[in-house]
Amino acid sequence: MPLSGLAHGVMNESLKILTVKLSGAMTQLPYIPQALALVWSAARPWTIAWAVLLIAQGLLPVALVHLTQNVVDSMVAAMNAGGQWQALEPALRWVIVMALVLLLIEGLESVMAWIRATQSELVSDHVSGLIHDKAVSLDMAFYETPDYYDRLYRARIDAISRPVALLENVGSLAQNGITLIAMAGVLMRFGWWVPLLLIVSTLPAFHVVLQSAMHRHQWRVRNTTDQRRTRYYDYMLTSQETAAELRLFALGDHFKTAFQSLRQRLRGESAQLARREAMARFAAGGMAIVAICGAMGWMVWQAARGLVTLGNVALFYQAFNQGQRVMRTLLGQAGDTYSNILFLENLFEFLGLQSQVTDPIAPAATPAALREGIRFEQVTFRYPGSQQPALADFNLSVDAGQIAAIVGANGAGKSTLIKLLCRFYDPEAGRVTIDGTDIRQWPLIELRRLITVLFQEPVHYHTTAAENIAIGDLAAAPNMSQIEAAAAAAGADAPIRRLPDGYQTVLGKWFGGAELSVGEWQRVALARAFIRQAPIIILDEPTSAMDSWAEADWLARFRQLAAGHTAIVITHRFTTAMQADVIHVMDNGRIIESGSHEQLLAQGGRYAESVQAQFQGRFNLNPLNRA
Repeated sequence: MPLSGLAHGVMNESLKILTVKLSGAMTQLPYIPQALALVWSAARPWTIAWAVLLIAQGLLPVALVHLTQNVVDSMVAAMNAGGQWQALEPALRWVIVMALVLLLIEGLESVMAWIRATQSELVSDHVSGLIHDKAVSLDMAFYETPDYYDRLYRARIDAISRPVALLENVGSLAQNGITLIAMAGVLMRFGWWVPLLLIVSTLPAFHVVLQSAMHRHQWRVRNTTDQRRTRYYDYMLTSQETAAELRLFALGDHFKTAFQSLRQRLRGESAQLARREAMARFAAGGMAIVAICGAMGWMVWQAARGLVTLGNVALFYQAFNQGQRVMRTLLGQAGDTYSNILFLENLFEFLGLQSQVTDPIAPAATPAALREGIRFEQVTFRYPGSQQPALADFNLSVDAGQIAAIVGANGAGKSTLIKLLCRFYDPEAGRVTIDGTDIRQWPLIELRRLITVLFQEPVHYHTTAAENIAIGDLAAAPNMSQIEAAAAAAGADAPIRRLPDGYQTVLGKWFGGAELSVGEWQRVALARAFIRQAPIIILDEPTSAMDSWAEADWLARFRQLAAGHTAIVITHRFTTAMQADVIHVMDNGRIIESGSHEQLLAQGGRYAESVQAQFQGRFNLNPLNRA
């Protein structure tokens, strides 16, 4: 018959169009079992219940189609019998059964909504945990590349909700697939070509959703950096850290303009994509309407010839219409599934990142205390993406129990020593040893337990003052007396006790706490470093934010605090460096001078010149008074 030939021709042409699209989609299929495994591990009992309900929901629409035929045929029989009760009774029974099935469908929808909501929470938390685990375990080197930030952004923004969305897509695909197969079986009785026409009429829609998903994904990936930049502009306009300069330099309009300009472009491109998708969907929907009109015209012609009953016509219309609706839904969900898989690729790529700084296969035992000291032996290191080495053939010795100061200009490589000693990075040549053992032979967590650090820009934790200090050694669970002792050693006790609730006062404004000055925050961070009873103490600019009185107070106690430890102090202040046993002067990634304060002054080298220049800057400010 003519419709059969038309179906063959349209299907062949549609399959040619879809071949390229499907070949690209097939490469994403391996991510489906990975995503479902995430769901299974996060919410196993709920997933079982979800699968059972899917099967039931997939079969019930087919039952409704058969019930529709029975209701119509029994109503026709009752009308032919003159509307007598005995003839109406079967129709009413079928109506009651249909009402019960509809009620069951509604009830299952409610139960399914509850299950999906619970699954969503469990899976989102599980995926967040995976992202957090990966983020805290990756090498510091990843933070040196914009590609890492793009991957992290896409993983955080999209991937937390995508596994749940994919689960719903796959569930709907399964449910509608069951319904479609059953509907095709119903339609097969009217001719083999009818299910074929049903499938062919929805292929254009499949082409549209697949292409739309690909274009949308490509657009998101292409604009990830710009989307991150809009968040940056938003942060600059709303953050407390930027508020002062934003007002002083009148930067508000600048960042608002940059934000709106970028958002306007992104918004316009997104709207253009949506417009093209809408037009394509309309065209595909029109083709589907033509197909159902042609099929129904053929069915009415069959009824007019007396070849089928009105119940058959109702059954055909219900089955074909629902089948087409299910098919469109199915293909739409296939597009959504494909889109979710594309974005889940970001998650699995992020989770698949591998660190280069790892634990040794056969780790050595770490010492409880240092006996020999720390050695940097012919160390060469450059940061990722940099051609200039931060350290080149670098050598340094810090004896056990010694206080060593490292001084030098910015960019000399001083802070790089901390990163290598803590194994945030590994050198490309040479080695770092503690008591003669290469630190790469120890487990990372055990190595880092040997070290406590005050970083140059310590973190301000928005929690209580006591917790801000205890964070330095949570594994040891320090008590209040230990916390207070560490605060007293760092000079943080007095400012903390002036707070409304003392050590229980929340610091920072995020949660309505009290704000500290820069110097007070630094003393809290110092206390955090001291609470950790580690054999190695590293202090990076420990007095940079202190006033001269606070610095003098802290320096008076510094040697006592460092007693029994091996200490490395990185500083620009010679008053701090003078407290060390030995001072090492760095320049361009190398040690150029070493000795005590007095020895270095006597040498008349770089250190002596810098000390003289600093004191001249302090005490001979008027150039007219200079000789």
